[in-house]
Amino acid sequence: MITLKDFEETGALLRGHFRLSSGLHSDTYLQCARLLMWPQRAGAAGKDLAAKLRAFGARAVVSPALGGLIIGHEVARALGTPFLFTERQEGVFALRRGFRIEPGEPVVVVEDVFTTGKSTSEVIDTVTAVGGRVAGAGSVVDRGLPPNSLPVPHHSLLNLSVPAWPADSCPLCREGNPLDTPGSRHKSP
Repeated sequence: MITLKDFEETGALLRGHFRLSSGLHSDTYLQCARLLMWPQRAGAAGKDLAAKLRAFGARAVVSPALGGLIIGHEVARALGTPFLFTERQEGVFALRRGFRIEPGEPVVVVEDVFTTGKSTSEVIDTVTAVGGRVAGAGSVVDRGLPPNSLPVPHHSLLNLSVPAWPADSCPLCREGNPLDTPGSRHKSP
């Protein structure tokens, strides 16, 4: 089972002043790529998350690029289903590369980290728009997903209460701490 210790041991738990992919600021960043770069840990996380998602009866796993690629692939391997991913095209997620979802096909959406649920909701909308049925969602980490943020049931391997603030009320900005932007959605300021 993935624990906070795994994040610490792999250098995936970062402390500082970060702009998250959601746009919020935080003093803690979970760089899942550092954890998942180790195939044994990625495989174990995929098996553990698949066990939590198996009851949804998915016939495919869909993840957003870039953060959900490794964990989504490992969950699909553990479930024995195909793995598809969405990519931003003109700022909007789309299925590309010939990926198809059959009408009504049950899928699960798999992410690395849930913060606000924005990326996951966008992938859910993309799957629904092409006729798929999202049965559930999962992530390696839930860092404080607000209640009712996702229109489907969801599970995570690790639930953390990590502070995050809008930029205009960030105490770290007020203190003048330098801002780091490690996520894939934003470029460094």
